[in-house]
Amino acid sequence: MTQLHLVYDLDFRERAGRTKLWGTVLLAVTGLLWVWFAVLLFTPYQFDDGYSDPVNCDSPFFTDRADANEAAAKGSSCVAERDWPELLAVLGGSVPFAVTGAVLYTTGAISKRISEHAAEMTRLKEADA
Repeated sequence: MTQLHLVYDLDFRERAGRTKLWGTVLLAVTGLLWVWFAVLLFTPYQFDDGYSDPVNCDSPFFTDRADANEAAAKGSSCVAERDWPELLAVLGGSVPFAVTGAVLYTTGAISKRISEHAAEMTRLKEADA
């Protein structure tokens, strides 16, 4: 392998590593968004309307429809205060990060493997000659 090919190959592997790193960072952001989503979904919350004492509400995940309807019939504000748009926004906002991160990680990993394979094939050809 000539010196020029070696420099180009090392530069190519470095760029592939950076691409893979960006993918890893975006997948980490996705993980953080999913953790935030889980916290919003599984933890109880408190509702304060400003007029009365704060009301403790069960988490959205552990409240079944019958309990929610019964609470609404009794005048509880918990059902109306559930922030489903925020939950869905966090989950939906994680999708672009997940897709982009997966594509970048896969592209970087495959590029590096192909470069290593090509270098090994060249080395084997030179060893046979």
